[in-house]
Amino acid sequence: QVQLVESGGGLVQPGGSLRLSCAASGIIFRIVTMAWYRQAPGKQRELVASITRGGSTNYADSVKGRFTISRDNAKNTMYLQMNALKPEDTAVYFCNIVPGRDNYWGQGTQVTVSS
Repeated sequence: QVQLVESGGGLVQPGGSLRLSCAASGIIFRIVTMAWYRQAPGKQRELVASITRGGSTNYADSVKGRFTISRDNAKNTMYLQMNALKPEDTAVYFCNIVPGRDNYWGQGTQVTVSS
């Protein structure tokens, strides 16, 4: 059974930083392309950043230069370092493979950027 568990969210002021983690089990983590997605209130879920098994990365234009995705295959864990956070980054952040599989979605972790 696949389990993806997100953590590290919280409340942060504009300009602040957070580091999200995604712990994976039940999948051959090292061979899959993983991604961070987010869903803001009233909006559709969107892909924020992805990373291939070889470490190649891709980012949504809205987060380029501010967010960094990484993975540790030995720990079956993926990360998202978020810097220079903006109020529009407020959302629930999820991890999943690419493309997202319906039965892999976890609870997500809430990120709120507000003064």
